[in-house]
Amino acid sequence: MRSNQHSPTMMAGSDERKGDGQGDLVVQERIKTKKPKMWKVLIHNDDFTTMEFVVWILVTVFHLSPEESARVMLHVHSNGIGVAGTFTREIAETKSKKVVQLARAHQFPLQATAEEI
Repeated sequence: MRSNQHSPTMMAGSDERKGDGQGDLVVQERIKTKKPKMWKVLIHNDDFTTMEFVVWILVTVFHLSPEESARVMLHVHSNGIGVAGTFTREIAETKSKKVVQLARAHQFPLQATAEEI
């Protein structure tokens, strides 16, 4: 008769052997990680910020192409609000703060906010 000598404490990713010693069954524990929640950065239209500045912001902060930046800017201009990009929470908050900082530095009232999807 074989004895099964292993610790009853199981660490993540380790194997646990169960059985009578004849045909041991190997059970491997898998750790499931959740994908982080995504947030969208919204650009808000105003009557003072120039279209060129909004395009520059979208190219500089969000790394959109000039063509895509112009499309987003026109959407914001027409609809009052538009999505500049989707990111994890920390990145979305950082980018929205960067937009506001740059706008203030250039004396524009442009607003950007982050919102959970």
